[in-house]
Amino acid sequence: MLYHLLPGLEGVGFLNLFNYITVRSLGALATGLLAVLILGKPFIRALRARGIHDVPRLGANAEAAAEPLPKANMGGLLIVFVAVSCTLLWVELTNPYTLATLAVTIWMGGLGFLDDYLKVVRGTSRGLVERYKWAGSVLLCLGLGLFLAFFPITPEGVEPTATNLPLFDEHQLVFAAWAYLAWVVVVLTGATHSVNLTDGIDGLAPGLVAIATITFGVFAYLIGRVDTSAYLGLIYLPGAGELAVFASAVTGTVLGFLWFNAKPAQVIMGDTGSLALGGALGAMAVLLKAELLLVLVGGVFVMEAGSSLLQRQYFRYTRRRYGTPRRVFKCAPVHHHFQMLGWKDEQVVVRFWILGILCALAGFATLKVR
Repeated sequence: MLYHLLPGLEGVGFLNLFNYITVRSLGALATGLLAVLILGKPFIRALRARGIHDVPRLGANAEAAAEPLPKANMGGLLIVFVAVSCTLLWVELTNPYTLATLAVTIWMGGLGFLDDYLKVVRGTSRGLVERYKWAGSVLLCLGLGLFLAFFPITPEGVEPTATNLPLFDEHQLVFAAWAYLAWVVVVLTGATHSVNLTDGIDGLAPGLVAIATITFGVFAYLIGRVDTSAYLGLIYLPGAGELAVFASAVTGTVLGFLWFNAKPAQVIMGDTGSLALGGALGAMAVLLKAELLLVLVGGVFVMEAGSSLLQRQYFRYTRRRYGTPRRVFKCAPVHHHFQMLGWKDEQVVVRFWILGILCALAGFATLKVR
């Protein structure tokens, strides 16, 4: 918004800075962080006053039972509101990359809100029926895939259904239209539900999301510049640099939320936040044609989702094969496995953050390997 409210900034001294993506990205990050820090306490009080809180469960997270106050739930509402507001404040509002990413974030946050509302407010144990949640996710993915394939926002000469290969500078993977739709569904739903699965310990998911989003923000800036994209062998996407502003807004927002979500958490983000943040990550990866990079940068999310899938399939296989089901992990997703091995929650969170940072560094390393 500020970008449009201050036209002709070239001759207005320091206001010229608002033309730069880097300055607006820093502004979005700082605004998101401060907004959550200011709004966090009254928001949490409002949730608790309405009885919107989590019910501590014994088991892998038994320490939660000893916490003096229940954790307020649906904190994702604050995350989505602040992240979207800060993005709209600092971004170029006509940019198709940010508009598409905001649409995905709000849609997925809406699905998460329905699930949280049914479980926490209405007291429905199952929440939103699983098939409806998946149907809503797939419908969004198909809509995004159709839009990108048949109404491309990529420049002439760039295949709208192509994706960048992290280790090669002159080769891309190009999909047929139908295969591209399936590809978008896999990437976007995978990212969304991986973040959702990771949100099981205080502070774990927000910290990992902050690491991943700021990494993709840097890649967005590089891909959106003709000079750096050519030098680094990336697909040049004019306008994609604005996603750096969005990524910074999300990063600042989740860092502010982490202030209240660190153990012992005062609030959890629920499906509203985890689905919205996962959707944001998946949308950035698809729009930047960096879907394979997401597998590397989001390696911890992949590990979490993979452990759940492996546990489920092995459980079913051994039950059919031997009559007695067996497990690979003590509990899945894998962060619960380490809890049951005796790791404290803080150890799991910090060590997984370290793994997330290493994954981000590996993503940056692909720029040199190319």
